[in-house]
Amino acid sequence: MRVVISIGGSVLAPDLDARRVEGHASVVETLARDGCEIGAVVGGGGVARDYIGAARDLGANEVQLDQIGIDVTRINARLLIAALGSQVDPKVAHDYEDAGDAIRRGDISVMGGVMPGQTTDAVAAALAEYVDADLLVYATSVDGVFSADPKTDSDATKFEEMTAAELVGVIGDIEMNAGSSAPVDLLAAKLIERAKMRTIVLDGTDPDRITPAVLRGEHTGTDIIPEGGDEPTYWAP
Repeated sequence: MRVVISIGGSVLAPDLDARRVEGHASVVETLARDGCEIGAVVGGGGVARDYIGAARDLGANEVQLDQIGIDVTRINARLLIAALGSQVDPKVAHDYEDAGDAIRRGDISVMGGVMPGQTTDAVAAALAEYVDADLLVYATSVDGVFSADPKTDSDATKFEEMTAAELVGVIGDIEMNAGSSAPVDLLAAKLIERAKMRTIVLDGTDPDRITPAVLRGEHTGTDIIPEGGDEPTYWAP
């Protein structure tokens, strides 16, 4: 089973805590021992926002700000690599080809951002499509996809499952509301739809929630199910 796991920066490193990083590394190693081929994509989180805010105050343009954010995601990726064992590619993958080569030779590949204008949400979806992953998992700070931003709308309802087309519609509506944030961005949702990629969005603040989601499909988040896709055999009893 080939899986791409997107670990949000606010999940992996809301602050510098080695034990939290070790917890996520332990989950990745467990999945690898159980036979999964793994690509991990790491976000920037609050540290990236702090650097970007300071650089904006200094007059940096948007491309420069994106490049700073990419640098931070790659530092976070290095933290995860440091916590992983000998199965990990020791280099942060800077493009999909490098990551794909590492995964196909049996290494765990870790990457951050790739290019200005593209979030790590989209990077994870593109990597999953590039390596023909069986499953894409977003470990976020909210437990699934909601009809609105649950942090700002108390009436937001959670979807237990949805199609990728429905995901695109919901995320588009959320992103139109100023100040709201979605668990994945619109480009990622469109890539998931294009690739017909089975996807799980879950609360990854406790990394132990990721293992049963990947190995058995057991979670309390949201399943994004490809239209017309076959039921996955890797969860067969």
